[in-house]
Amino acid sequence: MFERFTNDARQTVTQAQEHARRLQHRHIGTEHLLLGLLGNPDTLSAQILNEHGLTLDRAEAATLRALPGPDQRGGDLDADALETIGIDLAAVRERVEATFGPGALDRAPSRNHRGLLLSGRHIPFDRGAKKALELSLREAIALKSKEIRDGHILLGLLREAEGLGARVISSSGIDIATLRIELERLLAPSARRPRAS
Repeated sequence: MFERFTNDARQTVTQAQEHARRLQHRHIGTEHLLLGLLGNPDTLSAQILNEHGLTLDRAEAATLRALPGPDQRGGDLDADALETIGIDLAAVRERVEATFGPGALDRAPSRNHRGLLLSGRHIPFDRGAKKALELSLREAIALKSKEIRDGHILLGLLREAEGLGARVISSSGIDIATLRIELERLLAPSARRPRAS
């Protein structure tokens, strides 16, 4: 399926992973796909959502209200205790993150289907995000598109109505049905929408 994704659609998925990692969430959900869409301001999805009043900052704030990051309390106590025995936690964190990526110590290690320990670098898609991406393929087929664009991902998010991504859109005051109709019109093969400069 991913070979049919346009560059903008691939960037959306990549940015979704980056948002999940930055927010220290353990899974990529529909909310992260929404943040990925909004993180590419030149795309059809970002433009149409911005026109309706939903910005990246507003979507991230709504996401954090629904899914706060990990509890950071108690970290200073641990750092102080380690410092008394000569261990500089900030220096350790810096070296680990230089090797394993930002936030590596903040992500709990996980195991794959065979029980092997995985690094904290890979963040899996949750069921809702997988479904939204599958629905984006169906939306592209229904609209007779040979490729999956960012707008198809947004349509997939809207169809996966139970996901946090669709709830963030709806709670921002955007009418889902109206947005869907507008997107379908703009994604039709005959439609051409100028990109923002």
